[in-house]
Amino acid sequence: MKRLRIGVMTGFVLMAFLSVSCGQNRQSSPGVTAAPNFVLKKADGTAVELKSLKGKVVVVNFWATWCGPCKAEIPAMMNVYEKYHGKGLEIVGIALDNGGWSDVGPYVAKVKINYPIVLGDEEVVKLYGEIDAIPTTVIVDRKGNIVARHVGMMSQGQFEAQERDLL
Repeated sequence: MKRLRIGVMTGFVLMAFLSVSCGQNRQSSPGVTAAPNFVLKKADGTAVELKSLKGKVVVVNFWATWCGPCKAEIPAMMNVYEKYHGKGLEIVGIALDNGGWSDVGPYVAKVKINYPIVLGDEEVVKLYGEIDAIPTTVIVDRKGNIVARHVGMMSQGQFEAQERDLL
């Protein structure tokens, strides 16, 4: 268990060093690739499982409370979620803070984030590969396929443009 914890911490520290480039915007369309399933917990202990969201367009956003661009894009995601959630959009924020809920919980409460936030771990980072900077946003279509990946902060217009054709 101690070995796993050290590995997770090492991964997050490495991610912190690599995320210096988090202001860089890069977007790619990976083609049709099945999104890896994950089961991660919200603050109240309930699980969010990606495969249970099949049939919805899902925005998977990797972020952390210490990342300025991550925090800057949250209001845009909240607006998009409020506007399109009833039309089949789901957003899952995967927090990568080393301090876990003691870091993430107060921030989520303060900002009043209106979409599900879960704690990420080394496994989900590996599943989604090449997360060398945050924020990293992955768009999953209604069939469960990754259709876009964006590294760096996104504006509300960029979020809406990504989802508009998929909804």
